[in-house]
Amino acid sequence: MSEKIKILYYALWIMHPVLQTGIAALMIHRGLHRKFKFFFGYILVQLVTFASVFPAYWHNYSALFYIYWACDALIVAFGFDVIHEVFVDVFRAFHTLRDLGTVLFKWAGLVMLLVAGVVSVSTNSSDFAPWMQAIITSQRCVRIIQVGMVLFLLFFAHYVGVSRRQHSFGIALGFGSFAVIELVIICSWVGNHLGGAWMSILNMAAYNATLFVWFGYVALKSPARDASLSLLQPQRWEQSLSDIHHPLPADSLIPMFEGMVDRALSRTQQLDTPLATSSRGGAPSARGAAATSTGSFRIPVVQTNSKR
Repeated sequence: MSEKIKILYYALWIMHPVLQTGIAALMIHRGLHRKFKFFFGYILVQLVTFASVFPAYWHNYSALFYIYWACDALIVAFGFDVIHEVFVDVFRAFHTLRDLGTVLFKWAGLVMLLVAGVVSVSTNSSDFAPWMQAIITSQRCVRIIQVGMVLFLLFFAHYVGVSRRQHSFGIALGFGSFAVIELVIICSWVGNHLGGAWMSILNMAAYNATLFVWFGYVALKSPARDASLSLLQPQRWEQSLSDIHHPLPADSLIPMFEGMVDRALSRTQQLDTPLATSSRGGAPSARGAAATSTGSFRIPVVQTNSKR
């Protein structure tokens, strides 16, 4: 690695805690550390990671090895919790959908741990220990979920009433964008299209761009949701899940009474329509009644000749 590349490498690395400190300070100033607790914890873990790894990088490589992997495991755990936190904030107005998402996230976390365990046991690699393989696999699973989360918000934000200027959207956008870039970089490195030094530089540059995105979203004021919006589709999802979760008993009379009321109202509207028309137009003539009659009974039209 040349001197210029080393300077670029260290400059990108040192920018991490600078931007993360700014994000944490803005979150405390705006009170966002209480709303997004796991994201705030993720930023703090990143700061602790830099404070531990950077000195060990220069003095003790063996300590660096274990500190790095321990911090990386914490970052993976917080990254998964941040996804759930964003999901809860997006579906805050829909309690049933939020509860369903929480259950699905728990199962996704369990499946992720099982996949990581199976991969770590079944993979025979001389470069990585089984526990290291488990951490790497978990990290890639979290990255894929983050990509799916940002794609969901990009395509379905309108349906759930989420603005693209909201903090939750910015957090998901940062994670998803970085996940896409990191996965592409890893694939390029595995295919021998990218060297190790440039892989690290591109990865850190992408993460700095993500930090700038988060800093911008935290600095801006998030617009409040418009309560007047009629979100019919998610409301139907919410009602359907509520009906499944709390079904009516089989002998309940409520559906029967609702049907009776609906039929009575529809008949009343049908009867009121011709009465209103006749009251506005006056009494119809015999010829008009005969012409407009559609039933089987018709009023005969009688012509009378006046006497001369």
